[in-house]
Amino acid sequence: MKTITIFSAFWFGITILGAALLTSAALSFPAAEISGVVLLPDGQAAVNARVRIQTTDNLAYTTQDGSFSLGGLQSGTPLTVTAWLENYKIGYIKGVIPPANNLTLTLGSIDPVDHPGYQWWTSFPDPLAPSMGCGHCMYPSYTEWQHSAHSQSATDPRFFSIYNGTNLSATQTISPGFKLDNPSTSGICAACHAPGAAADAPYTTDMNTLTGVSQQGVFCEFCHKIGGVYLDPLTGLPQPDKPGVLSLRLFRPQGADNVFFGTLDDVTRRVSAMPLEQESEFCAPCHQFSFQGVPVFESYHEWLDSPYAAAGVECQDCHQPADNGSTFVLPEKGGLLRDPATLPSHKDLSLKDTHFMTSTVAVTSTLSAGRSTLNVQIQIKNIGAGHHVPTDYPGRHLLLTVQVFNQDGQPLTQLGGSQVPAWGGAQAGLPGKAFAKVVKDTATGAAPVVSYWRPTTQVDQDTRIPAMSTDVSNYFFTPPQPGAIVTATARLVFRRMYQSEMTSRDWLDPDIPIAQQVKSFAYPAMQAVFLPYVQRSVGKNNIREVTP
Repeated sequence: MKTITIFSAFWFGITILGAALLTSAALSFPAAEISGVVLLPDGQAAVNARVRIQTTDNLAYTTQDGSFSLGGLQSGTPLTVTAWLENYKIGYIKGVIPPANNLTLTLGSIDPVDHPGYQWWTSFPDPLAPSMGCGHCMYPSYTEWQHSAHSQSATDPRFFSIYNGTNLSATQTISPGFKLDNPSTSGICAACHAPGAAADAPYTTDMNTLTGVSQQGVFCEFCHKIGGVYLDPLTGLPQPDKPGVLSLRLFRPQGADNVFFGTLDDVTRRVSAMPLEQESEFCAPCHQFSFQGVPVFESYHEWLDSPYAAAGVECQDCHQPADNGSTFVLPEKGGLLRDPATLPSHKDLSLKDTHFMTSTVAVTSTLSAGRSTLNVQIQIKNIGAGHHVPTDYPGRHLLLTVQVFNQDGQPLTQLGGSQVPAWGGAQAGLPGKAFAKVVKDTATGAAPVVSYWRPTTQVDQDTRIPAMSTDVSNYFFTPPQPGAIVTATARLVFRRMYQSEMTSRDWLDPDIPIAQQVKSFAYPAMQAVFLPYVQRSVGKNNIREVTP
């Protein structure tokens, strides 16, 4: 104890001494100010430009004459001052030593014309072109992107299984397939799945002939070349027949005068901040698309109609949250330490993240004794998705199964309520239901189908759960003997494609468990439970839960 006391006293003394030294240092470097002016490329005053001490929240906006001042700075300590105004590259001065006056920051110009034929930069840390690969310097962001669905949009074998009409290994022909139906047409898939190639040829880019950077899917530079989104002013949505690149304004340069758009306004490179990158509108062109009138992808419209949009919660807030990283550029490549909250991730959270998937819904089960049945009510609330659950590709669906077992483990017979439809695979016919956008082929009557590109298809039913909405379903079973203990199990799983299609195409993706509730109850001993007036008084909430 004596040793510990001496040791603690020692460190207490060191702490006091350190605080005193820091206070002394602060006193020896009084607060200072810098001031100056921000100019446009043509020499005119930049009005309302944002001037910032790099990596800090110390910022100001320029006045009508372009002037600014920033205070609270440590005298004698070099710093970098940046200035940003929308539609211009960031201007900056490094090595400014406060106090300093008469600074002039000039914003850079951005060529407003998109130039076809541009040679895209690879996302990979290419050792043969070290200055041209995003992953060479921005490795933290690169590794997140590398494991995302965006990086695999042009190589995903499941996509090609549907596009070409094959099994997963492309060794057998499996109908339907877009290319089977349209052998002389490339389709419009590349507009989202391979936007780098489709930027110059949206209607003629065949997904089977991609080369080079285009095979990297939605790669780094493509997103960071987007400077605008074209929306229909009447609907607030992209034009239904103009997905992906057809609804994007790109800024591909001519020559060496390059520009990259990002979320930060103080990066001292060929960069301009683009607030659009943190808004759901940025995602709309590839996540809102109809094919010959069939609404295939509707995530953006679903979000736009949801409480999330009204509350200002954007797609990126959930799918690209800040993940506590303090730099997006390797320190040895000049990376600066930043507030982690200012650095959105590039993970694009989706199906691969189990926690992300299981946080979308909440399941509640309630048991009660009816007049001559055991009743189970299931409530499923969409609590974590700003769009319908599930969303995007129509083949995706949720399956709910509800079963009640007696104390011998035998299932009680279902007397009423819905059942999982015949297309529900192993769960078909069990008490429960499916949540899906079911597409039907009106020519054959088949449903569900995945061939949404055929002119004879239409949406047959949509049972998905909108954002913040609750689905309620009721199931009725043969009651057990009075006093018997029963166990009710409610399971909700996600399946990325209809089981028959997955089986025929050799897709081996397992179901993703979303939620499960297991409750044990003692069925009440009620002599007069079948009398109507007794039912009203004791028939509801009259099963007591057994604590395991």
